[in-house]
Amino acid sequence: MKKLTAIAATAAMSLLPLATAQAADFNLRFAHFWPATSGLHAAFESWGTSLEEASDGRIAVEFYPSQTLTKAPQSYDAVKNRIADVTATVQGYSANRFPLTQVVELPGMAKTAAQGSCVIQSLYDEGLISGEYDDTHVLYVFTHGPGDIHTREKAIHKPEDLAGLKIRRPTTVVAELLEGLGAQPVGMPAPETYPSLQRGVIDGVSMPWEGIKAFRLNEETNYHTEIGLYTLSFVVTLNKGVYDEMPDDLKKIVDEHSGQVWSQKMAAAFDDQDRQGREEAVAAGHTIITLEGGAGNPDWKPVLDAATEKYLSGLEERGLPARDVYARATELSKSCGS
Repeated sequence: MKKLTAIAATAAMSLLPLATAQAADFNLRFAHFWPATSGLHAAFESWGTSLEEASDGRIAVEFYPSQTLTKAPQSYDAVKNRIADVTATVQGYSANRFPLTQVVELPGMAKTAAQGSCVIQSLYDEGLISGEYDDTHVLYVFTHGPGDIHTREKAIHKPEDLAGLKIRRPTTVVAELLEGLGAQPVGMPAPETYPSLQRGVIDGVSMPWEGIKAFRLNEETNYHTEIGLYTLSFVVTLNKGVYDEMPDDLKKIVDEHSGQVWSQKMAAAFDDQDRQGREEAVAAGHTIITLEGGAGNPDWKPVLDAATEKYLSGLEERGLPARDVYARATELSKSCGS
């Protein structure tokens, strides 16, 4: 009898986590592609913890890092179709879907994640890019810090040094920049870069220092060119139906965990990870080339200006107010950077 009682007690204890999760009114499945060991995953967890505490446990958040629920390129549609409830993903992984948002990826827009995130969240709040997200409920948008060039075997000082090199690019906007510089851009999500470098599929990556740390790329790249080539944009978004089902008091709590405040919290995590990623490369004795003037360096600027013009003109041909958004983003870059 005692043995049966002990077994019953053990079984009851094993069900406690499930019972606790079911006690929530809303259990949100949050999918993203960063490793569970990364600083960005920790930042998302802090958002989830804050949301759970503010709702007295009526909202619970369950995390699926490392593409375990959905692959990075399909993450946005996974939330739209309720395969996941929340995601953090790159808008540019869905080519041509967020063209005005991706204006922030153009060279020289931001020197830090804090600055870039202020720009993109302001563009969203002002209604200049929000129409691109009508199929989900956006919580906040943000950017990483400057995207640089990191290579395995060759130091990059001038555009001609990139000639023929296969460089990973995150989006089509960055692909155009790299093509203009003479590289051969190869599209792939960040989690695929480590094995691709290891096997020699690519010669290098365009990525911020945060990504170099998160995906352990300091193990495979020895040369780093700091140029501020681009600033990648991200979105944390919620399934519309889930939000609509929430009572007003829970919607209010979700709203309080949205917007510029949380955009800046994510930016702070990115900027901190950028610092750590660079420190790792320094400690490993890697070669770091810091271009004077960044994207405005005279050897690089003409090519990057041409790529910027090509992108804006292409959007205008589609009837999109690209120059208006770009002009406002440039204004915000100055005020956000002050």
